[in-house]
Amino acid sequence: MGAQEILFEKGYQVLITQSNESYESEIKNVKTLVDNMVDGLIISLSSESKNTDYYQTLIDKGFPIVFFNRVNSKLKSSKILFNDYKWALFATEHLITQGYKNIVHLEGLESLTLSKERKRGFIDAHKKYKIELTSNHFIKSGFTIESGKATAELMIKNNQIPNAIFASCDPPAIGAMMVFKENGYKIPTDIAFVGFTESKLAGLINPPLTSVMQPTHDIGVEAAKMLLDQIENPHAYLPQTIILNGTLNIRESSVKII
Repeated sequence: MGAQEILFEKGYQVLITQSNESYESEIKNVKTLVDNMVDGLIISLSSESKNTDYYQTLIDKGFPIVFFNRVNSKLKSSKILFNDYKWALFATEHLITQGYKNIVHLEGLESLTLSKERKRGFIDAHKKYKIELTSNHFIKSGFTIESGKATAELMIKNNQIPNAIFASCDPPAIGAMMVFKENGYKIPTDIAFVGFTESKLAGLINPPLTSVMQPTHDIGVEAAKMLLDQIENPHAYLPQTIILNGTLNIRESSVKII
């Protein structure tokens, strides 16, 4: 909504495409838009995006592009980032101060900057409270409900149940919650959960999921402004990076019951 407001005001039409987390669909959509001579692109990379050569070719040609949320640090382009490190640290610290010491991090994809930053925040929160971490505290889970379910099933099968889980985004946290509940675990008494990105399901699942809320409207506004700047000043424009802040919405999934 934020991007549309800014772009409509300047007389631009806005076309929206979805990749459904498929790199193949993502590139197909982008190539179709470029072939149809759009003025610029605002992109959040799919979870499968690893090869960024096509995007770098467009950037090298001076094609206006702004990446947001899911970005690749190798691309020399303008980016709108969320302060993933800071809010992952705060989210993990919330669990630690609630008394949870054995916390597992469900990691996102290594190719994405946000995954690296959320993992770094998780690690530094433990350093702050002098809590040792091992490889068992990190599980690569991806970004889907299905991946969260699979992770939880494996934990239960191996009898490796942590006190709490901090997921790189909401869907795997929600998937894991579903499986643990189906297997008789009580949340947060037996295992607590914190997610990231404040999805619509976060407030609907029982118990409601604690999650980090990102300023989606502001992200859209800033991305649109940066894109317009590129379009209107093609020869003088230099890539920029803007980092925004959010809120930790604390709900029942992570509040320890005494």
